[in-house]
Amino acid sequence: MLATAMSLTALAAPAAAEPQVPVLWDQKERLPKPDLSAMPRLRFLTTTDFPPFNFIDKNGRLSGFHVDLARAICAELGIPEKCQIQALPWAELDGALKAGEGEALIAGVPATADNREQYAFSRPYLQFPARFIMKKPQAVTEPLVDKLAGKRVGVIAGSAHERVLRDYFPQVQAVTFSKPEWLFGDLKADKLDAVFGDGMRLSFWLAGTEAEGCCRFAGGPYLAPEYLGTGLAIAAKPDDQRLAEAFDYALHEISAKGTFAELYLRYFPVSFY
Repeated sequence: MLATAMSLTALAAPAAAEPQVPVLWDQKERLPKPDLSAMPRLRFLTTTDFPPFNFIDKNGRLSGFHVDLARAICAELGIPEKCQIQALPWAELDGALKAGEGEALIAGVPATADNREQYAFSRPYLQFPARFIMKKPQAVTEPLVDKLAGKRVGVIAGSAHERVLRDYFPQVQAVTFSKPEWLFGDLKADKLDAVFGDGMRLSFWLAGTEAEGCCRFAGGPYLAPEYLGTGLAIAAKPDDQRLAEAFDYALHEISAKGTFAELYLRYFPVSFY
């Protein structure tokens, strides 16, 4: 049932142990370079409570992946001196954009069908794949469908990842949990053969002290847009498609030049790809 032609796409697993970086852009594609020299400013609006994407560091400065990405975008567009980044509470972002207090939102606004009526979005710059993690001695490689048949796989109850697991890995024995700590505890205690969930959150656990180096990713990563969304994109005002396309150009160039990879590995040293 698992196939790259279907809604669940299993990306090629690395043969080496090097961290993998997501590449969402066709390097052969050529996008026109925009001229934003007439813009008086380019202010990105974000939040402070979504680490490692945006947060206040120990010196009281706004920091994070989104902050550095916004600066890289401005540099690629040739307007670093016009670049501004302002943090607001999540509930105030939309009103601030509509009021002209900023030109773009870089804060994890999902590019859903409803939101596409409210904003002009760039193409996605980061997607969140589903992943399996297993104890290191038992970790297996692709293809996992047959290798996990009959195995006990933990997943958060009612989550999109539970739906993916049941729909695309029907041979496994899905075991649901209401709390992540119980899920991880049973994996470490050998009461589960594997855990399935959001790759980014799993990478944080693997890198943390609670995991105690017990486990690693197995197989995958898996992209399932119908279940997990299309990823992160930058939102502009709905009538500012030109700015959204300028972001596309900058993001493409940032990817091609390796800048995106550098930023990704800075904030996600245990890659979820």
